[in-house]
Amino acid sequence: AQAPEAHLPLTPATFQILMALVDGERHGYDIMTEVAERSEPAVRLGAGTLYGTLKRLLEAQLVEEGGERRDPTMGDERRRYYRLTKFGLAVARAEARRLQVVVRAARQKRLIGLEPA
Repeated sequence: AQAPEAHLPLTPATFQILMALVDGERHGYDIMTEVAERSEPAVRLGAGTLYGTLKRLLEAQLVEEGGERRDPTMGDERRRYYRLTKFGLAVARAEARRLQVVVRAARQKRLIGLEPA
């Protein structure tokens, strides 16, 4: 079995997609909406990026399809749902830990955080 760290570092788009799926199954449009609401403008998640990334995440077994069904908020249109695998969650956690270390180092260098006294 592959170690989650073997997939690091994740691209910003990939990490944002995995984070959107932490709370449960979502369809593509729902993933795009959450990422747009949560992330900085640097992460532009268009349909091409989203579905290309989801395809790679499916192949790497970080995400699996949850089937197709109707989203009551979207009318009659059927939506394909995606969910994290256990391995996908492990990779997302590993990336969050990696970023935490980077942020801690940036604080120590006074790049971010409180202004020096």
